[in-house]
Amino acid sequence: MSQPAHFADADYLLDGFEHVETVAELRDRLKLGRPLNVKLGIDPTSPDLHLGFMVVLHALQRFAECGHNVTLIIGDFTARIGDPSGKKITRPQLSHEEIEANMRSYREQAAHVLDLERVSVRYNSEWLDRLSFTDIIRLAGKTTVAQMLERNDFRERYDSGDAISLHELLYPIAMAYDSVMVEADVELGGVDQLFNLLMGRHYQRELGQPPQICAMLPLLIGLDGVQKMSKSLGNYVGVTEPPEVQFGKLMSIPDALIPMYARYAAFCDISTSLGPMEQKKQIAVAIVERYHDARAAGRAREFFERTVQRKELPEDVPDFRFEGVKGSRVAITTTLAASGLASSRREAERLIKGGGVRCNGELITDPKAVWDATEPTVFSVGSRKFRRVHPA
Repeated sequence: MSQPAHFADADYLLDGFEHVETVAELRDRLKLGRPLNVKLGIDPTSPDLHLGFMVVLHALQRFAECGHNVTLIIGDFTARIGDPSGKKITRPQLSHEEIEANMRSYREQAAHVLDLERVSVRYNSEWLDRLSFTDIIRLAGKTTVAQMLERNDFRERYDSGDAISLHELLYPIAMAYDSVMVEADVELGGVDQLFNLLMGRHYQRELGQPPQICAMLPLLIGLDGVQKMSKSLGNYVGVTEPPEVQFGKLMSIPDALIPMYARYAAFCDISTSLGPMEQKKQIAVAIVERYHDARAAGRAREFFERTVQRKELPEDVPDFRFEGVKGSRVAITTTLAASGLASSRREAERLIKGGGVRCNGELITDPKAVWDATEPTVFSVGSRKFRRVHPA
């Protein structure tokens, strides 16, 4: 029986990867002529995924389409520990109830990129919950504290005197044991996961298995153009966000990120003959179509062009009746907080300083600015949030 196209094509399988440990080993493994066991682990640490998560899911789908055995491991056990990667403080440990709530939405969201009919979905509590304390001591005995301190985040925290909890040292061991249990030939991850994936190679050698190939993808840079996409940093585009929100956020990416977003978020080619604005629109349309549908993408584009480019008001601006202010001069920060456009006056100040607030279409730059509360006035935050404030 013939193998699918690109089954043994290492160059095709690894297209877009930033670092592979090692390409030569992958080529040798492919020469065996059998489907490789390819693993990706994700921890259900929040109820929603963002576009940064989808980068590696898309690469996993490529391996599945090429006929390899693909396993998506949902880390319901490791989420209880908390991945310390890139963190200067101990991550909070999630409760069983929080993990269960998050897991319910993961499969549905992953299905926007992954064909789950081709993918085996497993939970690492299947094997990690069964380990005895003796088993854990045995596993911990196969690595050293010095090896753990080779991690940049652990080393930085250790050198600066910041606390490292013992349970954090168990996270890379638990993740490595996942690789042993599924006999992984290849593990995918972002470049910030390199230490964890190399630990999988180490444990497979220790336990008599061929070491996995570690294939690392670049981290999707967030909307700020500086740091990786992260919900905690607020620079993300959520998979489940409304179409207009997704579209508007994507139109704010720096021009320099257009090639990255085309390749790793929209998974499409964008014509270099187009200007940056049109390129971003094509990226945004492709992404909204994937996570909603073509009709929603069209509406989102029209909404952006009408409200941002032509500066027209949406057809259905929500009204807010502001009691006790008619005839007075009211701080705009107070108005934004009272009307729900900001969660607090402090956030309202931040939004104004960031250039995201308008009053009747005029940009507000002074956090201490006031308005004359005599007539209904339209306030907006960004291109998606509007309120028509009626002083009363």
